[in-house]
Amino acid sequence: MRKNLWALVSLMLLASMLLAACGGGGEEKAFKIGLVTDVGRVSDRSFNQSAWEGVQAAGEALNAEVKYIETKDAKDYEDNIRQFADEGYNVIVTVGFALGDATIKMANEYPDIDFIGVDQYQVEALPNLTGLIFHEDQSGYLAGALAAHMSKSGTIAAVLGTDLVPPVVAFKEGYEAGALAINPDIKVISTYHPGEISQAFTDPEWGAATTAQAIDQGADVIFAAGGMTGNGGLEEAATREGVYCIGVDTDQWETVPGAHPCLISSAMKLIKPGVVDLVTMAQEDKFLGGNYFGGAGLAPFHDFEAQIPQDVKDDLVRIDAGLKDGSISTGY
Repeated sequence: MRKNLWALVSLMLLASMLLAACGGGGEEKAFKIGLVTDVGRVSDRSFNQSAWEGVQAAGEALNAEVKYIETKDAKDYEDNIRQFADEGYNVIVTVGFALGDATIKMANEYPDIDFIGVDQYQVEALPNLTGLIFHEDQSGYLAGALAAHMSKSGTIAAVLGTDLVPPVVAFKEGYEAGALAINPDIKVISTYHPGEISQAFTDPEWGAATTAQAIDQGADVIFAAGGMTGNGGLEEAATREGVYCIGVDTDQWETVPGAHPCLISSAMKLIKPGVVDLVTMAQEDKFLGGNYFGGAGLAPFHDFEAQIPQDVKDDLVRIDAGLKDGSISTGY
């Protein structure tokens, strides 16, 4: 009898040890989502901020832990991603074209982690890596059409991040094509930042100076597509009489209040809901590698609603429908 009792106690102790090793009491480990920025910040009021807001929204919906790492130097991309991987994160979101190579390398090295690469088109699909991409040329085309409709001088401008980043080029090409479709004689002053990727989106002083130069050359609508660099352009345009401005990536009415005096709309790509969708797929074991297209279009007109003529609004609806059904091409 005593032997049987000791055997039972031993079995109970062994079971307790096994439960502790597996997390104890059947408790599930928390789902963890990490985000690595490019050399911008999660408070850039544009691209990185939209992605971080998507991670936060997904974390709240899924009761997950969320954390971000802001990259200070491009050489740290891999190390920052690896930090989350080694801490057992389930999903890692990397933000921006510049992190593409590092994200692919880490996805190969950590096949059990799902990776989301914002603005990272995937040429060769990996089952645990999805590129969240957008039709920037289409939202840029709508922005260009709006700019041409609203310009009184016949000259508009685009203040841009680097042409080393394909989505920036897509915004620019779409903007010019949309403007020319409305007014074949319109003059478009498009200027890329001359620096490297690490500088091109974090230089609001250059954005402001380039915007001022374009306005001095007669531009009365400014499209700013370049993160914090573009934000500098928006805020400069807001100081000028008779000038409109158009933001990028997110509805910048919500993120750049200093641009309110001129901001008639923003050429959006819906980063936040795209991130939420993909994180949810990962949590539900429905994650698919390859590419996933998020939504794109114009933001509301906000305080300028009454200043946008109804025929212009109707034409933008027509153009949006044509872009979606393929009857209108951006040429990009």
